[in-house]
Amino acid sequence: MKTILELEKVEKYYGNHSSLTKAIDNISFKVEEGEFVAIMGASGSGKTTLLNVISTIDRVTSGHIYVDGEDITSLRGDSLNQFRREKLGFIFQDFNLLDSLTAFENIALALSIQNFDTHEIEDRVKKVAKKLDIEKVLKKYPYQMSGGQKQRAASARAIITDPKLVLADEPTGALDSKSSKMLLEQFEQLNHDYQATILMVTHDAFAASYATRVIFVKDGKIFNEIRKGKDTRKQFFDAIIEVVTLLGGDANDVL
Repeated sequence: MKTILELEKVEKYYGNHSSLTKAIDNISFKVEEGEFVAIMGASGSGKTTLLNVISTIDRVTSGHIYVDGEDITSLRGDSLNQFRREKLGFIFQDFNLLDSLTAFENIALALSIQNFDTHEIEDRVKKVAKKLDIEKVLKKYPYQMSGGQKQRAASARAIITDPKLVLADEPTGALDSKSSKMLLEQFEQLNHDYQATILMVTHDAFAASYATRVIFVKDGKIFNEIRKGKDTRKQFFDAIIEVVTLLGGDANDVL
């Protein structure tokens, strides 16, 4: 199976010599094509910093990160912008939709920037909107949509360019339980039907149970890792809870 993401001895420090914080401590792991991986950890564990360096929002202090075989830690300027446009899809907790654009226009924006043909843009948007059940809101603006509809529109925007890697930062954090369940089921479907490779940061064991693998981070290091395998989602959820319990004092923050 093809490796889409590889972290090699990644470290990230903040501060200076008098006050130095190691947010990521020598982390290495791989994500294969078609995997749905969740990263869990309490506040301050390093999980958000990890997502930031993978997404190129932040830079590593040392080590290397490869996406689709390309060392992204060496990218600068136009090469970095091109990588972000063509290889990554982003799904944020607060949606990050543009208020002045309709759902259709928000989803189509990435394709427009890449100068896709108008007919292809329309076909792609309609196809992904049908898959995510948001066909009825394509003409609506964000203020006219529910939280769940906005997050599904944001998810459609993230996958419309067929990126190599979809990064999701607490995607259910601003949703109610019904909308969260619906979104996670659609993530699961995208992973299964489209073979979308998804890396999701979450503090929620319920959300993580939809993934095929969970990596637990504590104090900037990988604490544990479990795979779903042939388990049911309920069995996988129980296994996640067991590991969370082993995190000790951090358990209440993670759940």
